[in-house]
Amino acid sequence: MNLPQTMSEMKSQSTNKVIPWKQLPLENFTMVTEFLLLGFSNLNKMQFVLFGVILCLYLVILSGNITVITTICLEHSLHTPMYFFLSVLSVSETSYTLVVLPKMLLNLLSVLRTISFTSCVAQMFFLLGFGTTNCLLLGVMGYDRYTAICHPLRYPVLMSWWICKLMATTCGISGFLVSIFGTFLAFSLPFCNSNRINHYFCDIAPVIRLACGDPYINEAIILIAGIVVLVVPWMFICISYGFIIRTILRIPTTEGKKKAFSTCASHLTVVVFHYGCASFVYLRPSSKHTTDKDKLVTVTYTIVTPLLNPMVYTLRNREVRVAIQKVMNWRGFSPKII
Repeated sequence: MNLPQTMSEMKSQSTNKVIPWKQLPLENFTMVTEFLLLGFSNLNKMQFVLFGVILCLYLVILSGNITVITTICLEHSLHTPMYFFLSVLSVSETSYTLVVLPKMLLNLLSVLRTISFTSCVAQMFFLLGFGTTNCLLLGVMGYDRYTAICHPLRYPVLMSWWICKLMATTCGISGFLVSIFGTFLAFSLPFCNSNRINHYFCDIAPVIRLACGDPYINEAIILIAGIVVLVVPWMFICISYGFIIRTILRIPTTEGKKKAFSTCASHLTVVVFHYGCASFVYLRPSSKHTTDKDKLVTVTYTIVTPLLNPMVYTLRNREVRVAIQKVMNWRGFSPKII
């Protein structure tokens, strides 16, 4: 029987043992009270240019979405299920940008880009909540278009105001239930390595990278939740549009086909951008993420999609353009936007 001959050999053997993080003594862990958001610190002086660009886009997002929300609320001709869901989506998109962009703009001008542990948890919670709500709302909007085109006679019954409000409320509640679940999984592991988040906000993948131990189970559960939130509504939208296209092709007049296609085109444009970017970011394990590419895609998801939403729906929809003109004339403005 071979035994170690010296005390140093015994120590070397003991240090080679892998001890689970739950069995490590408490003094091995560092209590993280704040995180450092690295953001775009590698851009140096270009950060000021980026600040100006993002600030301008942020103001356009706010003005565009607020215009859409105000117009739909004030113009009675837009009090239909389609525009009701559009206004709810605009509120959710605006709230999403409010969670990310003000802090991002502040960090671009700051030397010390810190965020407290509690603020990081809150930011992730609201980001996931509004982001998931947006995905579910786009799925519901696809169903609304399906019922309007494929079942026009039953549309008032299938999409009554009570059902519309119930659907919108369910999307919001479901979104924030998923958010509670995802935020808990991201912060349930201890942080003992670093507090530097290589991102411009507290997203799931960069935060999990900082955790001790093996986050495999947490990542797997988050990935499954992402599939449910993103893939299931996407498949539902695809199936709905399959029936919609079949119905449109049966319409005898060219004008009728054109009107039906234009009704769906704006929604489909937003869906492709939203689900495409979100799937690239959230349907991969954190170990597969490449930071720079993820930042670029996340900027698209965070800024371009909320910017695209009001522009697509107003530029492609004459009803909304006419309603905006009427509201602005009523308030004493008279720009020609039709």
